[in-house]
Amino acid sequence: MKTSVWLALLWFAAAGSTFAGNLPQANPVPGGIAIVPLETNSETAPRVNFNGERTMVVRENGHWHAVVGLPLDLAPGEHRVQPDGATAVAFTVLPKEYAAQYITLKDKRMVEPGPKELKRIEREGKIIRQAFHAWSEIPDPPLAFDLPARGRLSSPFGLRRFFNNQPRQPHSGLDIAAATGTPIVAPAPGIVIETGNYFFNGKTVFIDHGQGLVTMYNHLSRISVKKGQRVERGKKIGEIGSTGRVTGPHLHWTVSLNNARVDPALFLTRAALAETASSGEPSHAMEGNGN
Repeated sequence: MKTSVWLALLWFAAAGSTFAGNLPQANPVPGGIAIVPLETNSETAPRVNFNGERTMVVRENGHWHAVVGLPLDLAPGEHRVQPDGATAVAFTVLPKEYAAQYITLKDKRMVEPGPKELKRIEREGKIIRQAFHAWSEIPDPPLAFDLPARGRLSSPFGLRRFFNNQPRQPHSGLDIAAATGTPIVAPAPGIVIETGNYFFNGKTVFIDHGQGLVTMYNHLSRISVKKGQRVERGKKIGEIGSTGRVTGPHLHWTVSLNNARVDPALFLTRAALAETASSGEPSHAMEGNGN
């Protein structure tokens, strides 16, 4: 993918996204975000669910909106959010086709783990799933993100991935390739809810930003924060590395909303997006995580 095309795709995804409390840009595709107006005059935020998950609700111009993360495997078509004690509200999810990516890994355990590795993966998976289910009552969660690290944007969100020609889970984040030791910072304020060193993800940090908005940072060489610590925008949380399933040093950055992995580019500020103009052409030699 040429640099100009890559940057244009990022700009399209993030244009009009959240800045200083405004709603994200509606991008109702699998892996995107739906903004659903709610018909209520309540002074307090209604509780809303989508596919069994509680969703973010924010007020904009005097009206309540559900900000809904759409899973990558969600079928296009009509869907509904369900406010408590009110009629369900319908919205439409549009189709989107993501490109394929083929990665070769020398360590066969990272493609076909053995019994010992599978037990570890299962144990770690429970911790990761619990982190993505985090919910904290923050009326105005931060919705405008800075880039968490400086580097080359090496792999976009949503790629259909094949490791050693075997299909695996799609790429559920944004990869930033840079030298080992490059600082990683919090893109917005939040609470560190989990850290660990996992089989696929390597050294990892999770940050809860409120109302089901959770970010994850993988493959770190060093973790600089502790569980329970509050971090402000720009606070160093770790350093880029090559731990876990990788072919080179990079940060895999995931944004999860109501337990759906969504495109991080939708949350980037225009200033953050402008930084990508000097990131260079994507390099597929750097990626290889399993998220």
